[in-house]
Amino acid sequence: MSVCDGDQSRSTAPCGLGNSDAGEGLHLRRRPDRFINRELSWLDFNERVLALAENRDIPLLERAKFLAIFSTNLDEFFQVRVAGLKDQVAAGLTQLSPDGRSPAQQLLEIRERVEELVERHEHIFLDQIVPELASVGIVFSRWDQLDEDDIKYLDEVFEERIFPVLTPLAVDPGHPFPYISDLSLNLAVIVRDPSTAARKFARVKVPLLLPRFVVMPDGERFVPLEQVIAAHLDVLFPGMLIESHYAFRVTRNADLTLEEEEADDLLSAVELELRRRRFGRAVRLEIDAQMSDEVRELLVRELDIEDEDVYAHTGPLDLGGLFSLHALDRPDLKDPVWVPVTQHRLAAEDDEHAVSFFAELRKGDILVHHPYDSFSTSVEEFVRQASADPNVLAIKVTLYRTTRGSSLIESLIRAAERGKQVAALVELKARFDEERNIEWARELENAGVHVVYGLVGLKTHSKITLVVRDEQGGMRRYCHIGTGNYNPKTARLYEDLGLLTADLDIGADATQLFNYLTGYARDIEYRKLLVAPLYLRSRLRELILREVRSAGAEGRIIMKMNSLVDPELIDCLYDASRAGVQIDLIVRGICCLRPGVAGLSDNIRVRSIVGRYLEHSRIYYFAHAGERGDPVYYIGSADLMPRNLDRRVEVLVPIEAPELRAQLDEVLAINLADDVLAWELHDCAWRKVPERVGIDTHRTLQQKALARRRSAS
Repeated sequence: MSVCDGDQSRSTAPCGLGNSDAGEGLHLRRRPDRFINRELSWLDFNERVLALAENRDIPLLERAKFLAIFSTNLDEFFQVRVAGLKDQVAAGLTQLSPDGRSPAQQLLEIRERVEELVERHEHIFLDQIVPELASVGIVFSRWDQLDEDDIKYLDEVFEERIFPVLTPLAVDPGHPFPYISDLSLNLAVIVRDPSTAARKFARVKVPLLLPRFVVMPDGERFVPLEQVIAAHLDVLFPGMLIESHYAFRVTRNADLTLEEEEADDLLSAVELELRRRRFGRAVRLEIDAQMSDEVRELLVRELDIEDEDVYAHTGPLDLGGLFSLHALDRPDLKDPVWVPVTQHRLAAEDDEHAVSFFAELRKGDILVHHPYDSFSTSVEEFVRQASADPNVLAIKVTLYRTTRGSSLIESLIRAAERGKQVAALVELKARFDEERNIEWARELENAGVHVVYGLVGLKTHSKITLVVRDEQGGMRRYCHIGTGNYNPKTARLYEDLGLLTADLDIGADATQLFNYLTGYARDIEYRKLLVAPLYLRSRLRELILREVRSAGAEGRIIMKMNSLVDPELIDCLYDASRAGVQIDLIVRGICCLRPGVAGLSDNIRVRSIVGRYLEHSRIYYFAHAGERGDPVYYIGSADLMPRNLDRRVEVLVPIEAPELRAQLDEVLAINLADDVLAWELHDCAWRKVPERVGIDTHRTLQQKALARRRSAS
């Protein structure tokens, strides 16, 4: 069954552009198979990541990194998406997805697809990456390939660094089967008592705190940690005979669900759910393909999973450990280092004459594009100057994900210590960053920052900073609104946009938004911002309708986003296509829309840019949807997914200055011209765009940034 097959019995209402079409086009618009399955589309995206590991034009350690990314992506997919489907099956739910699939049917198709991808993943590692790394002096060694000196060295490493942190756990009537923690790597060991011939099962956990691969003294050879432990099992089980040992790994349901209405203290509720997460139901068992049926059946029984949840591997388990390989000091095997440039309007003439952000923003808006433009000399410097400026009275910020060492956090703390009013909305429910965000919340609270945890039932996913400054003539508000998190680490790896502005209407809207987030408010009206969940869906639908009514067959829509899932807005785009509007969609990850289908989406094209940087910005362009039939541009935090539109606080901001619109036009044009990193979706199948001119989005935008710096100097 293809990703477009599905039950034909369901339908949803059209967007509202009229119902006059007849024949096959109208019939298809009402069919579930007008959508691509969300989960299978995500697996298609991870396959595009995997293809980067096969690309010999990419430096070797970067290819190894993409293998690691594929592996960790798949872990999270099972922890959240597969776990959710399994919960639905266990609850007896049979509701069909928008594409007409039941939860059980989706699990069967996911299993088939994942097996194909895992087999390809292992083939790339074992048959391509390992030999090619060996040819440049980086060798993955098996224990049976080591000489006496190597073994002596690893004996010492085991005794000094590994043995003290190991805890062998026996399984017998006095020792119940141990709890196997999420994503832990383990050894299943069968031992035999030589005096009684009794055979026993034991489990040895491979410590997560130790490196995935043990580095040999030459710094060029790596031995999997589990093989070092396996070679010393006689030390862990003295006097016993080691019959066999096999690596295995368990993935558990790690989605965090809260009954927030019943939680008096959201911080405590999140901490409780994090503890519960450690005991989530097992959803996947990865095993060594050589594992005996006896041990496999024992694990399946004790973990309470089904045979279809078991995935056998011929290579090492958990290739996410290849991230450590990428840290090697081998610049010859990596992408050239990119040093982000400072926007010319923000660049100081010298160390003693820093640019005043407030003075510059009063002259006009500034658009920053990371990682090409520096995050530290733009966003972080904006907050640093605000924290030190005696005329700044208040700073308010939303924090979804950040990292240790962030100067933005330090600036907020310093601002609070200087007596400024500082408010931080810390989203405790940011998946897999909950514990880190709890730490930031407490650290900020201890410094006197007013910390709030968002709204009941909604994640705050918007990226916005508001600075209030006392100036001659009255209070003035300055804002940063972006597409990416306030995280200096990901700002070097993720492609994102941000607007720095002193626009009066945007400042007023930002004030209203923070009052909504930190206090009580209803029926808020915004002048320029599009805010979910109240207005974003309806406004985007209206903009699509306007494009049709203003321009018809001359209409033009371009949308750049991470994911396109929402059935209602997909139907709106289908209807716009049927009206003749030309639509280009640049979708990095999940896309549930089927482009190029006769009578449905003839005028829609979909492409994905996958490469060195994670495409993360959202840009929405409507050529004739303005009040006077003029263009409309928005950037912001929201993808077109039900969760973004209905269950999160998201913000899109209009880009109005002609020179900033020209910057967005350039970004979109390069994305649409790319023939190096780009893939195109043809109905239901992704195909690599054939290279003709050699336009690489990431390299081209680096060159553009350097050219801007040279022209400004």
